[in-house]
Amino acid sequence: MTPRRAVNRTYDEIAVGDSASETRVLTADDLVLFAHASGNLNPIHLPGRQGEGDDEPAVAPGMWIASLFSSVLGNRLPGPGTCYRSQTVRFLAPARVGDTLTTTVTAKLKLADSVIVFDGRAVNQHGTVVAEAEAEVAAPTRRVTLEDAGLPRLALHRRAKFDALIAACAPLAPLPTAIAHPCDSPSLAGAIEAAKARLIVPILVGPRARIEAAAAGAGLDLAGIEIVETPHSHASAERAVALVHEGRAQAVMKGALHSDELLAEIVKREGGLRTKRRVSHAFVLDAPVLDHLLIVTDAAINILPDLMTKADITQNAIELARAIGIAKPKVAVMSAVETVNPSIPSSIDAAVLSKMADRGQITGGLVDGPLAMDNAIDCDAARTKGITSLVAGRAEILVVPNLEAGNMLAKNLTFVAQADAAGLVLGASVPVMLTSRADDVRARLASAALAVLYRHWQTTGVSAVPAADGAA
Repeated sequence: MTPRRAVNRTYDEIAVGDSASETRVLTADDLVLFAHASGNLNPIHLPGRQGEGDDEPAVAPGMWIASLFSSVLGNRLPGPGTCYRSQTVRFLAPARVGDTLTTTVTAKLKLADSVIVFDGRAVNQHGTVVAEAEAEVAAPTRRVTLEDAGLPRLALHRRAKFDALIAACAPLAPLPTAIAHPCDSPSLAGAIEAAKARLIVPILVGPRARIEAAAAGAGLDLAGIEIVETPHSHASAERAVALVHEGRAQAVMKGALHSDELLAEIVKREGGLRTKRRVSHAFVLDAPVLDHLLIVTDAAINILPDLMTKADITQNAIELARAIGIAKPKVAVMSAVETVNPSIPSSIDAAVLSKMADRGQITGGLVDGPLAMDNAIDCDAARTKGITSLVAGRAEILVVPNLEAGNMLAKNLTFVAQADAAGLVLGASVPVMLTSRADDVRARLASAALAVLYRHWQTTGVSAVPAADGAA
């Protein structure tokens, strides 16, 4: 890593035998970033891409190792202002992800015109010499000080947080799930992939001929999967809910029908899946720039929620967060400002919800508001505003003022910030996967994992995910 402050040594200040070192750990991200920067896509250098039948771990490209010598020369000795003339390298042993490499350069010979020849050696944590080098550089002739390079932050999105949720479902039984009207390829493929991942046991509810035609068109195998015949989408939604009442299904997944059509059956007073709590939706987002999952609610069901509806939305989201392993979720109730302003109703609702949590009317999480987006998720922004809070800068749940704000926020995070998104309907007697036609198979798998974990929480009150402390 580049030092925050580096002072060079000029040609005249360097004597033969002077040396400097840097140590760094080779990570999988290093290999991916180097592939992007260099254009070298040789699979032996990419984690998980080594090629069919090759069980050897990825090894660092030789030029990545060679760049370690450049780092020491440019940062340490001679330091800032150094210019390369030439370098030769001998590669003696592979470097693999997790190796700790110590790279040392030693002044060997001083030539005319401020040129110095350096020997270099890179050694791993076992003392094995990985590479030897000889570099000829033009050393600086005047003092140059580097004060924090200020490089833009880079983030690689590996979907590791969603992978962890899916892996946490492995010990749990697949969830019998009624798929309402899976009459197109995306919804059908999502259900079948979730079944292959042992997340659900699908029951396909809809017109058999259309389901089979969609399967044939996408090359999907329906062998062993139950199909419950219905004539049209409305009947599919109604029958999917009925399968829950019959005890045959423990979750519902939306297929190729409108969300309103399915939700109308879910929230029916007679024959629906209502509970005492208001039904709400939560997006769970895996954003590259955050080291924790972010829940945004409600961005899909409640258009202009009143105070008591927001209380239910908040409680639903807290329970989902606890189901996915956040022991004490931090909830930011959002507004445009972080102070109560009577002219901004959402700021008043936020303050009241915070007090309701203090009084035990909302339980299981830390609730604070009003908070604006910047000081909800960024500690520096919260510190600059002088906000003292256990939630500010560390929020894992964002409770938005209304559906419009939530929908725009979730889609902004998805399409601009490149977050992966999965979603779940909460507050019903069973989880409901309200997938979108735009969702890829990966998003549908993550939604299925959320349903499995949430259902486990509903029935046991215990998370199947190892508890996290919720720190951002």
